[in-house]
Amino acid sequence: MRNIIKVPFNNKICITMKKSYAETISSSRVMSSGMQNNAAEASSRGWDTTKTAGLDAARMAAIGLNDEQERLKADLKMKTAELDAKLAEINTLMSEATKVVKLGFPQAQWKEFGITAKR
Repeated sequence: MRNIIKVPFNNKICITMKKSYAETISSSRVMSSGMQNNAAEASSRGWDTTKTAGLDAARMAAIGLNDEQERLKADLKMKTAELDAKLAEINTLMSEATKVVKLGFPQAQWKEFGITAKR
């Protein structure tokens, strides 16, 4: 999935496409491989093996962070399901309690239970 980003360039607005995580990881792997295969020419342009190693390290760290993020998303979904179940339980109990109050207490006393309904 790509997002459109507007960036200024030579006093004009250019539209660029932001790469997805997978695209960025993949293109950094290809770039690193290309730099390793053409190290001599790349070094004459100011790129050395420590920068390639840095690119590889950053890519591996990004993969690890992405994996952790996916795990956290899964954990969040599970916690959200737990929360939804508890909220459903609360709603069921609140409904039952409201019926008990409305049937067992005079209407003037309903506000004490947080019930503002007229019937």
